[in-house]
Amino acid sequence: MLSVLPLVHGGHHVHRRGVHDDSLTDFERSDLAIDGRARTVYVAGHGPAVIVLAEMPGISPHVARFARWVREAGFTVYLPSLFGRDGAYPEAEAGLAVLRRACVSAEFRALAANASSPVTLWLRGLARIAHRERGGPGVGAIGMCFTGNFALSMMLEPSMLAPVLCQPSLPLDQPGALQIAPDELVTVRQRLEREDLTVRAYRFDGDRYCTAQRFAAYAAALGPRFEATVLPASAAHPKPPPFFEEVVGCPHSVVTAHLIDEAGQPTAAARDDILAFFAMRLHGGTP
Repeated sequence: MLSVLPLVHGGHHVHRRGVHDDSLTDFERSDLAIDGRARTVYVAGHGPAVIVLAEMPGISPHVARFARWVREAGFTVYLPSLFGRDGAYPEAEAGLAVLRRACVSAEFRALAANASSPVTLWLRGLARIAHRERGGPGVGAIGMCFTGNFALSMMLEPSMLAPVLCQPSLPLDQPGALQIAPDELVTVRQRLEREDLTVRAYRFDGDRYCTAQRFAAYAAALGPRFEATVLPASAAHPKPPPFFEEVVGCPHSVVTAHLIDEAGQPTAAARDDILAFFAMRLHGGTP
């Protein structure tokens, strides 16, 4: 593991590679109670709501950067704090500790197949509130890694119209399984067909946590309503933060830690495709 002694500089932690924690000061922070469970949610922007679900090990600067892209595309972004230290740069040792805690949490059921994580009930409530607050035809959501499949379970909430699954990685120990209850999966597919909706999904080729088997299982369950994009491993950023380089250890985070923000890069194209998908469903734009 990488051992880092952060220095304090200008109110931020500065790490060995000179990358700062993100203060998140351009988001409005609130504590939102749903079904008796309060969580911190960061909100910014105008327009229909898009819920951005952070990957492990939490709301990192790269996750916040993606949330800002959503905001700049004309949406109100809702960024709930589900685990980790908000704004933290993803160091290896601290990130691994967050992952270990989440893996044994009853809220996430990280190793359970054919069952939905209890936290998805809270997230469906968040979608209802976000739609009520921001209006429009409905709400979008993107899950990543540990939260990747949550956007699919959120389709049980009628206001959810635009689900995006980025490298969905649960259950961690069953690469070809899905983490959603079978009856809920049937209900979601029926809704997708009834309302002519689709699910967008993204992964890197060679990702050990979001495998080809998992995408095949989604395709079998959802049919043509599952629209998958697989990026070549060579398209991943070669020097991600330590948690992704040392703990994850493979191309994984399509629109955050492994994204290369340059014209012509496949990861940048995937980001733009996701923003266009949200625009199509929530603004009536073109895909």
